[in-house]
Amino acid sequence: MQLTEVTDERLARRFLLVNVTINKHDPNYIRPLDKDINGVFDASKNKALRHAEITRWILEDSDGNLLGRIAAFVNRKYKTKGDEFPVGGIGFFDCINNQEAADMLFNVAKHWLMQRGMGAMDGPINCGERDRWWGVLVEGFTPPPYCMNYNQPYYKDLFENYGFRKFFNQYCFALSVKNRLQDKFYERHDAIAKNPAVSARHLRKNQIEKFAVDFATVYNKAWAGHGGLKEVKKDAVVKMFRQMRPVMDEKLVWFVYEKDEPIAIWVNLPDLNQWFKYLDGKFNFWAKLKFLWVKKTKKCSKFTGIVFGIVPQWQGSGVDSYMIVEGAKVIQGQNLYDDYEMQWIGDFNPKMINIAKSLGTYVSRKLITYRYLFDQTKEFKEHPVF
Repeated sequence: MQLTEVTDERLARRFLLVNVTINKHDPNYIRPLDKDINGVFDASKNKALRHAEITRWILEDSDGNLLGRIAAFVNRKYKTKGDEFPVGGIGFFDCINNQEAADMLFNVAKHWLMQRGMGAMDGPINCGERDRWWGVLVEGFTPPPYCMNYNQPYYKDLFENYGFRKFFNQYCFALSVKNRLQDKFYERHDAIAKNPAVSARHLRKNQIEKFAVDFATVYNKAWAGHGGLKEVKKDAVVKMFRQMRPVMDEKLVWFVYEKDEPIAIWVNLPDLNQWFKYLDGKFNFWAKLKFLWVKKTKKCSKFTGIVFGIVPQWQGSGVDSYMIVEGAKVIQGQNLYDDYEMQWIGDFNPKMINIAKSLGTYVSRKLITYRYLFDQTKEFKEHPVF
């Protein structure tokens, strides 16, 4: 077996093909868009690379057959509260069901990270936002939502046999859209609705810049500083919303206001993979034309939860129930979708897990983020709860 560092376009294409090779016979597999993977390694597209170093390798046999791949990175802003040493990351791991091959991939990443002063490695994680390419799938081997890791069931053993230990569990929650919410949601909704200063509205694409700024306001108050999440810049959110505009459904993105001040957000998108699965990873000119045709002719029956946040002074007030019921009136009332699945929630965030459970959801999939300590004599600590 031969490890090769990715140093040119040809090898970068082979890096993409490893994922296809490993999963091509799995009917639940959906090939990620090449541009989304390549973008992680492109400093002009991934802002995290301004303060990070990243590399990747492919593993082949003597005949040139693809056996595996891995990426490793050092991100100076990747920190977890309580860490006593710098931690590096690995991601985009794929491998045949062979521990020797997996160990070769893990070892090359470990040594690369150790040379850069890291004391441990977390993985599989993304050098960038946490809502993409994070965790090993261990339960719920169904077609994945857009930009969520999908892998074969034996990956769990490859990680744990090497010596990785669970850093935290990641849970996705789902429900049938037609199901009625529990009575307590309507009771809490009605209590908030009596306040004439509070109102809910969904996004309007003709005012997308205004809603993007409102999103940034709530996000920064609710999430910045939690679990290593950084404050988002308003101009960056405006750019992101403009890019997302073609695939947004206005009636899936909700805001709550106290007078004119945004106090809560609930951002959902159609499950883009229900359309992207027809593109075979491509998003060039012809693929974009095909996407428009697919989007027009094939119904998307599922939507996915991306962000849910409430500013601190309104947390625990019932405004979450108010926003959900207001959204449900439109989404259920117009029979827009059949199923709903939330992006993953870490077990270190019990408050959000309780909100998800209270909706009457079930656990649709479970992923694990692992950690491996380079000094095995040190005490292993799981992700702290917040």
